[in-house]
Amino acid sequence: MATPIKKTFGTAPVYFTAIATILGAILFLRFGFAVGTLGFWGVIGVILLGHMVTIPTALAISEIATNKRVEGGGEYFIISRSFGLNIGATIGFALFISQAISVAFYIIAFTEAFESLFNWFNTRFGFNLPRQVISVPAMIGLSALILKKGASVGMKTLYVVVAILVVSLVLFFLGSTEYAETHTFSFTAAATGERGQFFIVFAIIFPAFTGMTAGVGLSGDLKKPGKSIPLGTILATFTGMIVYFFIVWKLASSASPEALSDPANQLVMGDIAIAGGLIIPLGLAASTFSSAIGSILVAPRTLQALAGDRSFPSRKVNALLEKGRGETNEPFNATLVTVAIALVFVIIGDVNTVAGIITMFFMVTYGSLCLISFLHHFGSAPSYRPSFRSRWYLSLIGFVASIWVMFKINTLFALGAYLIMMLLYLYINNYHKNRKGLVSIFTNALFQLNRNLHVYVQQTRKSRSKDEWRPSAICISRDSFKRDRAFQLLNWISHKYGFGTYIHLIEDYYSKSSRLKSDSELEKLIKGFSGKGTHVYVDTMISPSYTSAVAQAIQLPGISGMENNMVIFEYDRDNPDSLQEIVENFALVNAGMFDVCIFGSSKRSINFKNDIHVWIRSDDYENSHLMILLSFIIQGHPAWRKSEIKIFDVCSRENEQETRKNLEELVKTGRLPITSKNIQVLVEQSVPDPRMLVQEHSANAGLCIIGFHAGVLKKQGVRTFDRFDGLGNILFVNSHSQKEIG
Repeated sequence: MATPIKKTFGTAPVYFTAIATILGAILFLRFGFAVGTLGFWGVIGVILLGHMVTIPTALAISEIATNKRVEGGGEYFIISRSFGLNIGATIGFALFISQAISVAFYIIAFTEAFESLFNWFNTRFGFNLPRQVISVPAMIGLSALILKKGASVGMKTLYVVVAILVVSLVLFFLGSTEYAETHTFSFTAAATGERGQFFIVFAIIFPAFTGMTAGVGLSGDLKKPGKSIPLGTILATFTGMIVYFFIVWKLASSASPEALSDPANQLVMGDIAIAGGLIIPLGLAASTFSSAIGSILVAPRTLQALAGDRSFPSRKVNALLEKGRGETNEPFNATLVTVAIALVFVIIGDVNTVAGIITMFFMVTYGSLCLISFLHHFGSAPSYRPSFRSRWYLSLIGFVASIWVMFKINTLFALGAYLIMMLLYLYINNYHKNRKGLVSIFTNALFQLNRNLHVYVQQTRKSRSKDEWRPSAICISRDSFKRDRAFQLLNWISHKYGFGTYIHLIEDYYSKSSRLKSDSELEKLIKGFSGKGTHVYVDTMISPSYTSAVAQAIQLPGISGMENNMVIFEYDRDNPDSLQEIVENFALVNAGMFDVCIFGSSKRSINFKNDIHVWIRSDDYENSHLMILLSFIIQGHPAWRKSEIKIFDVCSRENEQETRKNLEELVKTGRLPITSKNIQVLVEQSVPDPRMLVQEHSANAGLCIIGFHAGVLKKQGVRTFDRFDGLGNILFVNSHSQKEIG
């Protein structure tokens, strides 16, 4: 039995890890430039826009964390357990790389605190020391500290660093300048700066807002993550925002725009603070070092959680990276990998380009967290009962804002980030094929969307034009495992223009055994039909008789939200035993005012290039429009794309010219893809039985569509469908009302 992992952290580590990252390098190095360029209100706008992403994300994390236990991996754990392991691993890998490179980013920024040392060395010896003289030893020292002592000493160091950071900010606010004494700051008269530079400056200082989720990565070490994550994250986010507002005010009121935007004076805060020449570089060193500590604590835990979910294609790699050390399961091996990646970028020394991609991946993470929260709200699953609740519109704002901001910062980097994520997902999906499937968060959202659309369609159906028609067909068959022609027909109709429900009948009384049989056969049918590009909804029905099944089926609601308006029966033309049963149930369906199609299927293979033939008789114009429309709808399926529609109209000799004129006009006004040469008018007196004309002209047709009347069916019964022996598949059509074409 595995030894339980000891959880030692409370809320304070979450708060201090986040706030130390929020009040980081960008605050000391770039806020002065931002105020000098955009003015007081311009930077306030940047802060507000940035928090349109970070506050909804903080609230979303808090909400999700109080619904179920968040284990190791922080943001990765939340995303993977909501979107599924494959999507989670995709975002998790990008998140880990971003966190690992962030360590290097903060260490390189840490070296800026030693600018006076570099300047002195250059003046004294006439030689520019490379920044790596400071950054590489700092990286190695930090790595040794974390690897040897683990997260506990990291947190102790973090507390000391945060204390230095607080002191430096207090001395900054207590400081004064000659400019402040001679100029009175006014909120109403504050400079607005260069508006055209807004998003350029936003891109520069936005990384300052990205630290609020840093503490979430400690989730595996928290005693009560459901309490510590919401409290620590939200408190750090709002603390950071308030501190930003005051720093912007202090900068705007203490220095001129020219002094603030001077690129040669990055540490302009040092000109304002008490003992600024010492305390501001010390504060910069403290903030960047604390941010590096936060990142080096979080990144390995993300990697460890990824390995624990078997995200890598190698079992050995997963086992090696998942393995922890000590009773707290310290991610020693994952930390080694993180340190190695960070050290490479520290040696390179310039991560400006990479920093843009880092920001993109962080934005993807934030957007994902907000989307998860929104989908949970929209899906309304009973199991989603967080003790802390955000609002759906805040989560939606956060999701939309994160995507919008990505493209505003850098469209090329945004597209690059999505391309990398897509390729990574395809790769992960390929070697983790067994983990495919729609996770519950998506299905719950789809259930709600489907329900709302159905209700909306039902409530608005009376306002829709009666001339609008499209087939919403239902087919009942007990022979699903013998032949699939009925399903094929329904699929042709449903592919582009119509809707279809295929019901497999199990003739039995409802019981536990019949229900189990129904579930089993439904699973087989879905699996069997899934590879055919189907747009048909498949279901099973248990009923003691065919007639009772038909009566039940025609009362079912349509899957599209509109009522079913067509019933399709099918029989085997080579063995028409079931035809009598279909004829007997026609009156039942006709009473429901449905269009009725009776599909006589043949074992002869369908040659889709051999066209669709529509046969119209002089006494059959009630069915003609529906027959022509069905031919057009069926031709919309890819299988029939190389076929043509041919219309044959059998009429008396005296009506021959008028019939052709009417048909051509109908095709023209209806914008149907039927050429004049494919319209043939035949004289019925030329043969004893018009059905002989059908056999003569359509023996090789891919599909024949022929009309029939309720009155004729009542008199002749099954003989209505006789004497078509030379044909293949025939669709017999009875339209309840004439359809409009045009």
